Amino acid sequence: MQEDILVDIAFESEVIHWRGPSPFFFVPVPSRYSAAIGRAARSVSYGWGMVPVEVAIAGFDFQTALFPKDGGYLLPLKDAVRRKTGTVLGAEISLELRVRNT
Repeated sequence: MQEDILVDIAFESEVIHWRGPSPFFFVPVPSRYSAAIGRAARSVSYGWGMVPVEVAIAGFDFQTALFPKDGGYLLPLKDAVRRKTGTVLGAEISLELRVRNT
């Protein structure tokens, strides 16, 4: 249903690597979408500000949760997603992202 979609965006961003205690690959969500995601997060966020999302990259759909970081959001990319979509570190990728009212 369309009325349950709180945020529906498409953008391009570069794949980055976080070299923290648990290294991981992320796609930073452009800051221009932070306010809309923040508003949606009020009703859908669970623990630590995580925001559940539906994502499509290169025809591959999956679900994950955005990480809040420095006033913005990072989209985590599991190894399985990167393999299926051929996504590599430093690549500029196009994706679609939705936040639904659950």
